Amino acid sequence: MKRVITMMVAIVMALGVAVQSEADLQTIGTATYMGGDYNLIYDNDDDLVWLDYTVATTLPWASLDSWASGLGGSLTYNLNAGHSMTWSETVWRLPATIDGPRVYGYDGTTTAGYNITSSELGHLYYSELGNLGYVSTDNDWPQPGYGLENTGDFSNLKSGGYWSGTEYSSDTSKAWFFDTSSGVQDSATKTLSKRGMAVRSGQLAVVPEPVSVILFLIGGATLGFRRLGMKSIK
Repeated sequence: MKRVITMMVAIVMALGVAVQSEADLQTIGTATYMGGDYNLIYDNDDDLVWLDYTVATTLPWASLDSWASGLGGSLTYNLNAGHSMTWSETVWRLPATIDGPRVYGYDGTTTAGYNITSSELGHLYYSELGNLGYVSTDNDWPQPGYGLENTGDFSNLKSGGYWSGTEYSSDTSKAWFFDTSSGVQDSATKTLSKRGMAVRSGQLAVVPEPVSVILFLIGGATLGFRRLGMKSIK
């Protein structure tokens, strides 16, 4: 009986690891917008939900900033069974970038340049989707395989410049952007036209918890084995 119990515990541990090691990006449902259904993609690394929709035409910063913040009343959510969402923000928005003096580089520690993962779009492009920048962290260029090669669950993520919702504080006529065609981050004049997609912070709850259910079943099975063992002794 001890061998059986040991095997059960090993199975539970393996299942627990499998459940806890799910990908940082997962599609949790869809949102209906303008007659179409678009994936809601959750990044459990940053507790962000991306709307897999890119505005059809490039637009200036102010137009896209207004578009993102006004999305709430236009969306109908269809979450997958067993999922619930508690939103941390009241409105959708353009992705955020950490603001600071413009310092250009390639090692990921600067505010502008390549391999920067501190912005939400940079984190998505490099860390979550595993794409490469035009310039490597060793300052080699062009880096083989750079660009938007991996899109994961995204069907509407395009190659090109996307506005961030963060203004450049040193010159508020500019805002930060991220370009998925090369992996570069920089600031640009707000009147320039770029792409836009929306994101929102929130906490995802998934029920039921598989490991808890399995532990309950194994606990009952273990009790049954013990009773059988006691009967055999008698």
